[in-house]
Amino acid sequence: MNIIDWDRFKEYLKVTPAIIAKFGGRHIARGGETMTLEGPEEKRRVVLIEFPSMEQAKKFYNSAEYQQARKLREGAAEGEMLALDGLL
Repeated sequence: MNIIDWDRFKEYLKVTPAIIAKFGGRHIARGGETMTLEGPEEKRRVVLIEFPSMEQAKKFYNSAEYQQARKLREGAAEGEMLALDGLL
């Protein structure tokens, strides 16, 4: 994730942890130093969230609460969001 406007992004950060927790999720990694070992250098912020199931991840993402929170992120950050099943 590339942060464009930290002040606006902080508003998103204030509300998302409670929404993530509501759907059984927890942060595994959030920001911090990264080091590219292979391929093109990656400088974007990385966030890794664990959910109990793919279904819970979908419920989180599609929830009214998160869809409202997403509006806070618009124009403040850009990037990709992926769901991955089977991460151990």
